[in-house]
Amino acid sequence: MRRVTTFAAALLAGALTLTACGGSDSTNAQPEASGSSSGSAPASDIKVGLAYDIGGRGDQSFNDAAAAGLDKAKAQFGVQTKEAEASQGEAEPAKEERLRALADAGYNPIIAVGFAYSASVAKVAKELPDTQFAIIDDAAAVGPNIANLLFAEEQGSFLVGAAAGLKSKTNNVGFVGGVDVPLIHKFEAGFKAGAEAAKPGIKVQSKYLTQPPDFSGFGDPAKGKTAAAGMFDAGADVVYQAAGGSGGGVFEAAKAAKGLAIGVDSDQYNTADPSVKDVILTSMLKKVDVAVFDFVSSVNDKKFVAGEKIYDLKADGVGYSTSGGQVDDIKDKLEAYKAKIISGEITVPTK
Repeated sequence: MRRVTTFAAALLAGALTLTACGGSDSTNAQPEASGSSSGSAPASDIKVGLAYDIGGRGDQSFNDAAAAGLDKAKAQFGVQTKEAEASQGEAEPAKEERLRALADAGYNPIIAVGFAYSASVAKVAKELPDTQFAIIDDAAAVGPNIANLLFAEEQGSFLVGAAAGLKSKTNNVGFVGGVDVPLIHKFEAGFKAGAEAAKPGIKVQSKYLTQPPDFSGFGDPAKGKTAAAGMFDAGADVVYQAAGGSGGGVFEAAKAAKGLAIGVDSDQYNTADPSVKDVILTSMLKKVDVAVFDFVSSVNDKKFVAGEKIYDLKADGVGYSTSGGQVDDIKDKLEAYKAKIISGEITVPTK
């Protein structure tokens, strides 16, 4: 049996920060109890641990999408859950100990939200061969007990890029990336390709908020607002953000400039502050909730499969939102692009 380090044991109380949905203290207040909130789900002995990326539950984007999938699995299967928060600027050992602490507490499977967990998942999964892991947005951490949940972000970004191009009146749009990493490059590449397909010759401004290893660009609305404001000042009238919690600042900048913004991951028309909903043209839907739910379902059915599973347009793993009605008049054109991507007539770049 693996020897539990003193550090990991101490983290059981501190590192596993329980979070509540919508501000309620009851969602995970009893992590050892059945996850059913309605009483209709069967009791389950499966205990699912989820380690958030920076921003955690409540970021109105990436992490909230993962939380929604966990909540659905909890309600449907009666699994028990525990959620652990990440901290800004934390070193790799903190991520490792977060995963170990979940395992020490009996949580299996464990879901790591985001590529920042890549090295930690690879290391800890090797230490704990009987624990099943899933990691979102990373293909580098591999092993017989690791499922890699991946997305064709470039395909969904192409569609919202086309929407931006079709809606732009200034022939000038912008992209704000949270951190300058290959994953976010996929969002930018797809967005540019879609905008240019819809409006050849359109100008696309791009800016990344931070450079690795500084990942604060995913949780700094002030930086997002400043970057987007500069783009609007330079003539953009639509700005797409792939910046996690920093996206709220992009929406604020769009509101101030009387421009439009595009959300990411979740349907942000439904999650953003009501004061900025009217500037959200659409959102690139990255269905992390579906991936998390599917993974827990596979474990519940004793059908865990290691390796890559890709959620693309064909699998309905990415897409675009229509909430607010601002793309209703161009939906036929967006659906035509979608069909061409699925058929292979359009190949969307990833760089």
